[in-house]
Amino acid sequence: MFTGIIETVGTIAEVSSKGDDMRLRIAAGKLDLSDVNIGDSIAVNGVCLTVIDLPGDGFWADVSAETLNRTTFPRQRVGSRVNLEKAMLATDRFSGHLVSGHVDGTGKIVGRQDMGRFVRFRIQMPPVLAKYIVQKGSICINGISLTINGLKGNKFDITVVPHTLLETNLDDCQVGTPVNLEVDVIARYVERMLQDRAVLEASEGMAVASSGDINPELLAEHGFIKFP
Repeated sequence: MFTGIIETVGTIAEVSSKGDDMRLRIAAGKLDLSDVNIGDSIAVNGVCLTVIDLPGDGFWADVSAETLNRTTFPRQRVGSRVNLEKAMLATDRFSGHLVSGHVDGTGKIVGRQDMGRFVRFRIQMPPVLAKYIVQKGSICINGISLTINGLKGNKFDITVVPHTLLETNLDDCQVGTPVNLEVDVIARYVERMLQDRAVLEASEGMAVASSGDINPELLAEHGFIKFP
């Protein structure tokens, strides 16, 4: 589990194709690897990868065909800058939001606007993910915990502060750049619970609403929210 607070930016130092999958060597830069062991998890651009070797200046990790299909890794090259975060400890300060490192899909930067020292990005997402995105909710982009400031259809806006631009690879992103997206995991759990409840009610002959009919009244009926 991660928090979406990037610790440093590393670089892809070596890429080795293994049939349908891939092996990567990541130069870890300023990331402290003194407490990292073989088998530990590190998020690379928001993707949870398992450390399989520690050559000293970084680590090796395998990337499965499933991960390649869902992330921007097939587009990464030697020298590409990647955001790095070690898995959180139970005693760590929880500064971002719950991030699993299981990327849901890729989006694309379709707008970039400088706003003084800040930058506002507009990101186009796959339509299937739009139902999990809410105004002022959290989303993970390239492993970074960010707040959604605007939302319309399958596009959303984020405003990035100078510190985040400096400490991550977001400032490298221009219009057309693909990014890894992970939606708020809580939204997925709520959806699954409602789906399971619908199946149970259907088996008992009770009236049910389809997952496409999720609305405030349905959430209130099942105890997820309360009206004043």
